[in-house]
Amino acid sequence: MWTVEAKEGAKKADGTPYTPTDLREIQDWIIKPQLRNVAGVTEINAIGGHAKQYQVAHWPDKLIAHGLTMADVVQALERNNTNVGAGYIERRGEQYLIRAPGQVRGVADIGNIVVKQADSVPIRIRDVADVGLGEELRTGAATDNGREVVLGTVFMLIGENSRTVSQAVDKRMAEINKTLPSGVHAVTVYNRTDLVDKAIATVKKNLFEGAVLVIAILFLFLGNLRAALITALVIPLSMLFTFSGMVSQKVSANLMSLGALDFGIIVDGAVVIVENCVRRLAHAQAHHGRTLTLKERFHEVFLAAQEARRPLLFGQLIIMIVYLPIFALSGVEGRMFHPMAFTVVMALLGAMS
Repeated sequence: MWTVEAKEGAKKADGTPYTPTDLREIQDWIIKPQLRNVAGVTEINAIGGHAKQYQVAHWPDKLIAHGLTMADVVQALERNNTNVGAGYIERRGEQYLIRAPGQVRGVADIGNIVVKQADSVPIRIRDVADVGLGEELRTGAATDNGREVVLGTVFMLIGENSRTVSQAVDKRMAEINKTLPSGVHAVTVYNRTDLVDKAIATVKKNLFEGAVLVIAILFLFLGNLRAALITALVIPLSMLFTFSGMVSQKVSANLMSLGALDFGIIVDGAVVIVENCVRRLAHAQAHHGRTLTLKERFHEVFLAAQEARRPLLFGQLIIMIVYLPIFALSGVEGRMFHPMAFTVVMALLGAMS
C-alpha cells in the first residue's frame, strides 16, 4: 500500500501546482500499468484524488428541437469510439495488418461526432450538448497527515507467497519512482513483508524457546541426561514429519499454523515410554544384582514400550479427535483454522511414529 504525493512547492511543466486529479492520473496511467506486470499481482486499486473523465452535458430543449433523445447521443458516442480491424494486405510473402483506430482523442473529437443528419445537415454532439473535461463522482477519499493523497493497494493472487510478491512490488516501485514527474513520488505506507518477517521471527523464537524449556524440564524431572536427550529427539523428528506434510499439502508456515504446536504434548508419549524404560532397567539391574547385558536391556526396553503403547496410542488419538471438527469448518473460519488443526495432527502423528 502506498500514497502518491507531490512534494511541497512541486509544480507541473506549465507552472501550476499538482492537484488531486493530477496525482490520480499518475496513479492510473503510470504506476498501475507497471505494477500489473509483477508476478503474483492480480489487481491494483486506488482511492482518493479525482479520476478524470470526459463529460457530455446535454441540453434538453436542443434535443427536443432536433427530435433527439439522450439514448441517441449515447449510441452515437458508442459507435464512434471504437477500434476496428480491417483485415490485412499480403505483399511479398508478408502480411500487413490493417486497423482503423476510431477512439476519440479529446473534447474536440467528441464534439464533432455526428448524431444524425437532418436535410443533409449533420447534427453534431456539440450542437446539442456541452462537452468538457470533468471529474468522476467519487465515493471516498484518502488523507495523510491532514492532506489529501492518492492511496494505491496491490491485491495478490490466491495461493501466491505474500513475502515474495511484496518484495517484487517493492523492487518495481523503486524503479517506478525514478520515472515519475519531478516533485512526485510514491511512498510506501504499509508493507506486508514487515508483518511476514515479524511473524516468522515470532514463530522461530517461540519454537526455539519451547524446545529449550522442554529439554530442560525433561532433564530436571528424569534426572538422566541421555534419557532427556532421547526424549527431546522427538521434537525435531515430529517437526520434520509436520513440515513434510505441510509441503505436500501446500500449507503455509505462519503464526496461525505453527502457533498451536505444543512441544509438551508432542513429547508426552516419549516421556512416558522413556521413563518406563528407565524404571524397568533400574528394577531389573537391582533384581539381578549386576549390570545388564545388551540383550537384556533390549528386552526390558521392548517390554516397557509394550506396556505403555496402548494407553499412549489412545491418549494421542483422543487429542487428535478434538481437532477433527475444525476440518468441517468452511468459509473464512475454515481457511483460518484448517492449517492449525493440520499441523497439530501431523505433529502428533510424527510423535507417535
